[in-house]
Amino acid sequence: MTRRPIIGVGAVLVAGAITVGIALGVPGGRSSTDPSAAPSASSAGGPAPSDAAAPTIRPTPGHEVFGFVPYWEMNGDIAAHVARTDLSTLALFSVTNTKAGAIDTKQLGYKRITGDIGTQLIREAKSRGVKVQLVFSSLGTARNDRLFGSVPIQDATIAAVVALARTLGVDGVNIDVEQLRVDLVPPYGAFVGRLRDELRGAIPGASVSVATTSGLTGASMALAAVDAGADRVFLMGYDYHTGTTEVGASAPMARRDGAVQDLPWSLDLYATVGVPVDRTILGLPLYGTRWRVEGPELGSPRLGDGAIWVPADNPKFLASPPAPPELDPLEVVEHYAVAPTVSPVPGDSRATAGWQAIYVDSPATLTPKLALADERGLAGAGFWAIGYERGLPGYTELIATFAAGDLP
Repeated sequence: MTRRPIIGVGAVLVAGAITVGIALGVPGGRSSTDPSAAPSASSAGGPAPSDAAAPTIRPTPGHEVFGFVPYWEMNGDIAAHVARTDLSTLALFSVTNTKAGAIDTKQLGYKRITGDIGTQLIREAKSRGVKVQLVFSSLGTARNDRLFGSVPIQDATIAAVVALARTLGVDGVNIDVEQLRVDLVPPYGAFVGRLRDELRGAIPGASVSVATTSGLTGASMALAAVDAGADRVFLMGYDYHTGTTEVGASAPMARRDGAVQDLPWSLDLYATVGVPVDRTILGLPLYGTRWRVEGPELGSPRLGDGAIWVPADNPKFLASPPAPPELDPLEVVEHYAVAPTVSPVPGDSRATAGWQAIYVDSPATLTPKLALADERGLAGAGFWAIGYERGLPGYTELIATFAAGDLP
């Protein structure tokens, strides 16, 4: 089964985004939605945002919990698992548009969300007082060029998304746009504002949130969205390391490779460009990455591209790993070293061709990352993706602890 994490600033004008980037040590000539591709501290030519950001008054933190459930997790006991998870907002991922702007009803996301499990998730969440948002996604540069380069296509898409949201009986819409060219940030912001207006006309009191990446373009998009009236920004605080980068935490607290981009850096960036902290949700990963590496040591170089590693797919491995995990105290992530003769996934030929390194967040490593949301006075925290921790101990208990404001 395919499992794809959301991968990898409102709109200020392009010149404004470049000015902010220079102030934060990101060259204005570089544009990337992948934080791992951003320059290191030595090449950036400036300090990290934590050195440059002006002091800010941080409000009392909220403890909202925003959870995405992707369509490929809409199976089995997912409804019961969601019911056990202390969410304030459930986001159903996702539907998208055709070239003309209609909802693409051929996509599996549409079929799952409008099918039996999707409607069950909506019905039961609302009965518990949990808000439900329909996720509209537009992923890829070509798709976004077409959508945000045409007002008629945008208008048709807005009408279709609003109509579907009303039919499903959800409480709002989440907009997940990725790989957007920076010059299209202004029309993106206008799209968010028009969708919010149309949605509130159809569903009184409806809310709109956006999911934005952790770098400069994502921060520009976040500001554009809140300027247009978005109620929440889900900062995708993950994919700092991916299968195509060197090894490390998806959501590092600091960087072993010397790069400046990490969770505190992104939070500083968002605050510096003016994204309100009391509308910001810190998104964290419930998945890890596995690489073939040179040896068992923490930070050992990779020998090839890695792959997503989902805890719920590996309960036996986690219950009895070949060796206890090692905590990376810098990036704050669990590191499993798997000898060449041991496979974390039976039958996986790649897992027998050398040492394997798995970097994955556990409840213990997620705790200090959730504490960042408290320390920064954010509206709350969220997760990609609910279901990836299904059946494993500690995760739902940690989420409940955060929602209650009882983190240690």
